[in-house]
Amino acid sequence: MNINEIQQQFFQLIKTKLPAETSVADEVAKLLDISSDSAYRRMRAEKTITFDELFILATQYKISLDQLMEIPLGGFLFQGNIVNVKTYGFDQYLTSIHHMMAYLNSFKSKEFYYSCKDLPIFHHFHFREIAAFKWFFWMKSYLQFPGFAKRKFKFSDYPDDLFALDQKVLGLYSRLPSTEIWNIESMNIIFRQIEFYRDGQVFESDEDALLLYEAIEKTWDHLEKQASLGYKFKYGDPEQKPTGEFKMYFNEVMLGDNSMLAINDGVKMSFLTHTTINYMMTRDVAFTENMYTQMQNQMKRSTLISDVSEKERSRFFHIIRERIAKRKESLKV
Repeated sequence: MNINEIQQQFFQLIKTKLPAETSVADEVAKLLDISSDSAYRRMRAEKTITFDELFILATQYKISLDQLMEIPLGGFLFQGNIVNVKTYGFDQYLTSIHHMMAYLNSFKSKEFYYSCKDLPIFHHFHFREIAAFKWFFWMKSYLQFPGFAKRKFKFSDYPDDLFALDQKVLGLYSRLPSTEIWNIESMNIIFRQIEFYRDGQVFESDEDALLLYEAIEKTWDHLEKQASLGYKFKYGDPEQKPTGEFKMYFNEVMLGDNSMLAINDGVKMSFLTHTTINYMMTRDVAFTENMYTQMQNQMKRSTLISDVSEKERSRFFHIIRERIAKRKESLKV
């Protein structure tokens, strides 16, 4: 990679740190006290940035120059934030996902891979019931935010502004050509979480648990339809207009780990989840190439069930649908 390519990639990194609607050139111009035209020339690498400018921008946007220049350090450098009560709330967490999805969609050539240990977060957002439950479970049981300690679960407690943000994230994910690798166990986590709250009497009634299973069932039906068509479309759209390519693999042996990989105009980015919902990102070449290889190996050992393999697709979706039906039935007794 030559110096001009490094400079252009540096400004691409800055773009990931800003809201989708923000002008990178205007922000850079403001920080460096230069005109927007001068900022554009630096972004296009028509003018080399000075060391002072590099320091100001790298400090402001917390960009590692050794990672950018692919200087080997004997380790992997990741970037990310951690959800907490004081400095990084759930709204900021969702906003960061929104910014990242907008960034990934900004490229001409783009691919997104998801190795599913759990129902991917993007599929929480088709229905408010699932989004509300997962938010509450994370805040109360995993992150243990004090305000949730003695609360019972209510669908109505989920803030409207969060659900509006969910819809923006879902819209962007739906446009992104995606490959998801699933296992029979991938839905078990949300099932266990619901049963845990039933046992702990955190639901106000079994009716709430039933509503949640019904929302999961609708999500599952929607996933199956998207898989059969080989593309994503908005839930409830009678015309089923395509929004983005969708490939779904069924792996009977290996359970995923919720890791993600994006490829944008040939440049790879890896995302690792940790401590429940938090994620961190790296562009480290060795790390991303290894993740890409592992994703490809997983797919080779899996069955493609989107658009083809109707028999295997039906078998996979039937197994999970039966599990949902049994849980719904137990609530009606």
